[in-house]
Amino acid sequence: DCLGTPIVYSPVKADLTGNIKKIRAVYDSNPAKFKTLQNILEVEKEMHGSAWPKTGATLALMWLKRGLKFMLVLLQSISDGERDEEHPNLIRVNAMKAYEIALKKYHGWMLQKLFTGSVYALPYKSDLLKALEKGKEVKEEESIEKIHQFLSRVTPILDAIYEMYTKMNAELSYKA
Repeated sequence: DCLGTPIVYSPVKADLTGNIKKIRAVYDSNPAKFKTLQNILEVEKEMHGSAWPKTGATLALMWLKRGLKFMLVLLQSISDGERDEEHPNLIRVNAMKAYEIALKKYHGWMLQKLFTGSVYALPYKSDLLKALEKGKEVKEEESIEKIHQFLSRVTPILDAIYEMYTKMNAELSYKA
């Protein structure tokens, strides 16, 4: 909801939410068996055989981690002060950097063009920071500090998920 124009980003939100629901459904089916994300991947690998990792919660988590990587790189870029000097309140530069790093190589030509066009619907940095603060008026420096704290907690978790995918040979490189 922080990314502005709902009609433009509602498919992204629906995709992320759908992936979370798929993972959650697997967990909820047997919480004792699926205590961790790694447990889910290991069981699905055994269950699905040659179809794995192209199915189930393994596939959902793969796309979720990519989406989360996009968000973390976007926030890191903003908190690092990267910006378009001519338009310092726009976050297009940050979003394009995040897209290049996290998602572009997994998207075909059409999705790449769609993303490039969608950056024009992104909110101003000031509006994004206000949304992250749930509408409260907070100094930019305070918001940036909260982003740093958030990133310091979440980045190692996401890195561990990426490492797990690498170790389990679960990463797919096909284009959507």
